[in-house]
Amino acid sequence: MEEISCTAIAHPNIALIKYWGNRDEQFHIPTSGSISINLDELFTKTTITFSKDYSQDRLFFNGSPTTGEFLQRTSRFLNLIRRLAKIDYCAEIHSTNNFPTGAGIASSASAFAALSLAASQALHLHLNQKELSRLARLGSGSACRSIPPGFVEWLPGNSDEDSYAISIAPPSHWNLVDCIAVFSREPKRISSLEGHRLANTSPFQNARIQDTSRRLSICREAIHDKDFDSLANIVEQDSTMMHAVMMTSTPPIFYWEPPSLHLMKLIPGWRKSGLPVCYTLDAGPNVHIITTSEYLERVQNQIRQIHGIQEIITAKVGGGAYIVN
Repeated sequence: MEEISCTAIAHPNIALIKYWGNRDEQFHIPTSGSISINLDELFTKTTITFSKDYSQDRLFFNGSPTTGEFLQRTSRFLNLIRRLAKIDYCAEIHSTNNFPTGAGIASSASAFAALSLAASQALHLHLNQKELSRLARLGSGSACRSIPPGFVEWLPGNSDEDSYAISIAPPSHWNLVDCIAVFSREPKRISSLEGHRLANTSPFQNARIQDTSRRLSICREAIHDKDFDSLANIVEQDSTMMHAVMMTSTPPIFYWEPPSLHLMKLIPGWRKSGLPVCYTLDAGPNVHIITTSEYLERVQNQIRQIHGIQEIITAKVGGGAYIVN
């Protein structure tokens, strides 16, 4: 074959119980497990073409050529796939997002999940879901969670072979909705990749890791039972614990902005008044506000009253990565 091509789509995910810090940086083996939901209306669409006529890898993101560290990172990742397929063709990648990139909405997760599926399918590797999740993890740790559908748990494992994500409930299990209050579309100054490297410099990280099994168990049970109050309390606690580690790392990382903190103070009050709603923040200032579909309009109306919000992005629980015919 002189030229082979494939297109895949993957969704970003929002972690309910967070991944922050690696046991093994090279293979992105996390220090603890995590639970997330895929975000249905948000996606990365990636088309990859391998050709013997290409002299180097080329990457186009949202229509513009990309160079520098992200291209190098992508090429290193493709080298892993090329070795598996026993092929040395260079590739041209066209990738687009329909949501802000690098702003705490897991753009690297959907990017590497889509790339993993498109590249492995183009090269006829025929990987199963577990193998795809492992492969995506090598590009970006949280990308492993964007491979399976719905409510997803990343089993941390101890090695490349046993660190992967599984679906613990399908998208239809619970009608949760994520309303993302976007204060900033700008890429964050400190990447998640760098943040993971700093995690162990925080004196709080070890305590956070030791408590993770408790938080995972409560979250898992809350999802199973569709117990929103239980889910809300543990999700908010977990988010705050992760950011406490970030803020006490050396050097410290402050992703929260004044509007972020303002919303975080308001939302528990909304919940006490009877609105099923909770917040969580990834590595960025934008606040993910979780509710159920029945209360979506009311929650959106509440969010619109907050000064400084540029837009509200809404997404239901989504499926896994898939090939576009």
